[in-house]
Amino acid sequence: MANQSSTTKKVADAAHTAVDKGKDVADTAFDKAKDIGSAVYDKAKDVASAAVDKADDAASAAGGGLKTLADTVRHNTPHEGMMGAASTGVASALESGGRYLQEQGLSGMAEDVTDLIKRNPMLAVLIGVGIGFLLAKATSSRS
Repeated sequence: MANQSSTTKKVADAAHTAVDKGKDVADTAFDKAKDIGSAVYDKAKDVASAAVDKADDAASAAGGGLKTLADTVRHNTPHEGMMGAASTGVASALESGGRYLQEQGLSGMAEDVTDLIKRNPMLAVLIGVGIGFLLAKATSSRS
């Protein structure tokens, strides 16, 4: 009988040791997976940040182009009369838009649109419905 309880104890000890080793392996695997996940998250965040920076740079360059176009309009169009007033208005609008693009970039524009939607949700819904209607009309007429 003593031999049987000794054998049972050895089996129980072996099982306990195996469970402990299994827990250790699982903990190690979890820690490694967590580290890999964190590294992937950091890399994705860096890539997204670089993409936003490049988009903002492109918007800034486009803003500079609009400002240059405004100068061209100012210098190459009449300065007096109805045409002069129209060309001055167009040049001012181009310059204002260019300055906005250079200062805000795409990320600033996205924030402004978000704020506009929050302030005027019904208008945003109506604009969305209108755009959807126009897109549906454009795609159905091509079929």
